[in-house]
Parts: sequence; structure tokens; C-alpha cells
Amino acid sequence: MKVSKICCIGAGYVGGPTMAVIAQKCPEITVTVVDINQARIDAWNGEDLDKLPVYEPGLDRVVAEARGRNLFFSTDVNKAIKEAEMIFISVNTPTKTYGEGKGMAADLKWVELCARQIAAASEKNKIVVEKSTLPVRTAQAVKDILDNTGNGLKFQILSNPEFLAEGTAVEDLLDPDRVLIGGDDTPEGREAINALVEIYASWVPKDRILTTNVWSSELSKLTANAFLAQRVSSINAISELCEVTEADVSEVARAIGADSRIGSKFLKASVGFGGSCFQKDILNMVYISRSYGLHEVADYWEQVIKMNDHQKARFAKNIIRSLYNTVNGKKITFLGWAFKKDTNDTRESAAIYVADHLLNEQAQICVYDPKVSAEKIYADLDYLNTRSSEDNRKYVTVVNDPYEACLDSHAIALLTEWDEFVSYDWSKIYNAMLQPAQLFDGRNILPHQDLKKIGFRVSAIGKSNI
Repeated sequence: MKVSKICCIGAGYVGGPTMAVIAQKCPEITVTVVDINQARIDAWNGEDLDKLPVYEPGLDRVVAEARGRNLFFSTDVNKAIKEAEMIFISVNTPTKTYGEGKGMAADLKWVELCARQIAAASEKNKIVVEKSTLPVRTAQAVKDILDNTGNGLKFQILSNPEFLAEGTAVEDLLDPDRVLIGGDDTPEGREAINALVEIYASWVPKDRILTTNVWSSELSKLTANAFLAQRVSSINAISELCEVTEADVSEVARAIGADSRIGSKFLKASVGFGGSCFQKDILNMVYISRSYGLHEVADYWEQVIKMNDHQKARFAKNIIRSLYNTVNGKKITFLGWAFKKDTNDTRESAAIYVADHLLNEQAQICVYDPKVSAEKIYADLDYLNTRSSEDNRKYVTVVNDPYEACLDSHAIALLTEWDEFVSYDWSKIYNAMLQPAQLFDGRNILPHQDLKKIGFRVSAIGKSNI
């Protein structure tokens, strides 16, 4: 089967970049990305490519090449579904905030609504591809809905999880470690799998395209994120031990990373991991494990989350302790709010929770981030519902200049590893701060000894005495 028209439901961090790259690499395929959010679609269609709703290095060039040729963004969901032979579901699957499984299970509301809309709008057989991160066995629910409401049409369900790292998403799409496609082991299922394999094979070597059954594919996505998050929590646990034993976590990470059985990736100690996937996917795995009575498995993975929460809390407590056990009325500068560099995504960012802890102590926080808007920062704090929106705006100031952010500050907390932070005039910043000037490096990216020579009191993750 040769696919000529693709529809992707969801124009967010996964759907937008993924479809842009497919369109760029497969000019013979018409790719339409649909979303009910008019403002988001307008941003994807806007003339100013610096204002795309998703910031990823290189994405603007990919969109510029394909948009209007064979890449389109629209709010006409039914039309795109009707015309497409292959439909990607790439909608949000947040952790439930209500009812059974609250705080752990994935909320599949939007996935189910997509399935029902696909069934209602379709006039011919379709291949439906799960691109959203989903609990294992979700494909069965999607298939049940399509088979029972789809007017007698035949739908093949594939699982094609994304393995993108925000900040390098375009690079990851253009040169992936692997592409995973799960489907049914039937003639129709194999035909659907091959149709998707041929799309990716336009630019990905076939030996990197792995095919499995649907359930293995769905679970592999959760497992990959769980393993990566586990490594971060593991090195962060060691960072705390380093601080009390006068070891250096960077040296420990380098030593163990040289072991080929371990490797060096994801051994960077920090204030804690964030992002849309790690915490959500582990909690999902915990919930699934408990629902099957696998309590020891659930407890094991839940500890990864507990360690991450502990790391953020102890970073905030260290700031308070270093400022003579009170931050009431003191200005604390946050450099960075995004959960990592080269993205404007703030979901589960460590900065949110460190700020919340300090605001509970009545600190005055001033934030600078090169890509995150003030509206987004306030929305993140409001979502916690710890205090009123008015108080969040009273105690948190967002500025567009890093030097202004540091003026008359008692302390600086570096929370995102933006490259530009390293190149600042730190002597100028030091002279503009209240003394003694304190700096808390939550990402271990700054030249700590040079800062100490300037006069800073420096505290860094996993280092006992800088």
C-alpha cells in the first residue's frame, strides 16, 4: 500500500516537528496537521518562523521548506481525516487529575475523542497510528471504538512511539537511533506496518526500523523513559553522597561513564529532571503495575520519582539555609525556567517546584529565560494552586534582560543549562548584587573556580566545597 495523504491530529511538540520532517523528506506525500486550537494553527501558518508554537533548533528551516508545498496546518479536522489514508494521533495524554488513578494513570480522554471523530468522519478504510505516549493495551480501546462506530470500515492500528529529546527533536527525527512500529501479525496488519516502514525508509536506514507487536511497542516507550529517568535519579542520589564525602559527582560520572557497560549519557547531576514524559510515563507504569498486583515493581519505579522530588526540594532548602535560614522579602534570581535548554517547554520543570518552595517562604523571585514567556511562567505557578494568581504575580517578576534580573539580588539560582549563561559578564553581575553574593548552580555548567575568584559564594550539585 502506497500512502499519498497523511493527517496528524495534534499540532504540539510531537505532531508538529514529526510531520514537518515527514513532509520535508517525502515531498510526494501530502501531510496535513490539524488541531482545534486556532491560535496554535495560526502560529504554525504565521510568516514569522521565529514565532512557531514549538521552539526547536532547525525546525524553522524544515517548516519553511515544506509548508505550502506538501505540509499544511488546519483546524478542519474532519476534512483532513476524510481525505487521509493514514492518520496519526498525536494529542496530549496527561496524568489524570481526577477520579480513579488520579495523579498516576494517563488521561486518555483526548485519544478516545480522536478515535470517535476518526470513526465518524471516515468514508474508507484507514491506518491509524498511535504517536502519543500511551499505556500498554491502549490500542485495544482505540480499535474497539473504531470497529464499533466506524460504519463497517476496516481500521488497522499501529503503535509508532516517539523517542524525541526536546532541544534536539529535529536532529533526532532526521537521524534516529531507531524507529519503532508495532502492529498486528496478520496480512492486513503486516501491510499497514510496511506502509509506515516505507515512509520512514525514505530517509532512515531500514536496519534502524524495528517492527514488533502493538503491545511491545507501547510498553517500549514507557520503558525507555523509565530507564532514562532512573539514570538521572541514580546520579542525583550519588550527588548528595558526594556533597558530604568531598567527592565530586562530575568526576564520579566520568569514571563510571567510561565503563562501556554503563556509558556516559544521562549521568549529568542536576536539580532534577522535568519535561512532559519522564514523570508522566513512570507514574503510568506504576499505576499499571499496581493494577495488575505487581506492587514490588510499582514501588521500584515510584522511587525514581521520589528521588527526583527530593532533589528539587533539597536544592530549594539549600538556598534557604545559605541565606541565614530566611528568604522572606529577599530577591532570588532564577536564570532559566524551561525544563532544559533549546526548548520553550516548561512542563514539570524543576524551576516551577523550586520557585513554589521559595514562595512558601515569602521570597521575591525574578525570572529570566530566553525563550519562555511571562504568561507561561505565571500559568505554571497558577496550575499548582498553591496560592492565588494575584500572589504569584505579586511575588514573581519576569524580565527580558539577565542583568536586570540579577540587579540587587541576594542570590542567583541557575535552573536551565542555556549556553548563553556561561558567557555573561559575571563580574558585572557580582558588582550589581547584594553582598555576600551567592550563586546556586543547579546544572553545573558555570566555571565555579572563576566565579569564586570574583567573590561569589558558589554552591553546586554534587560538589562539597567549591
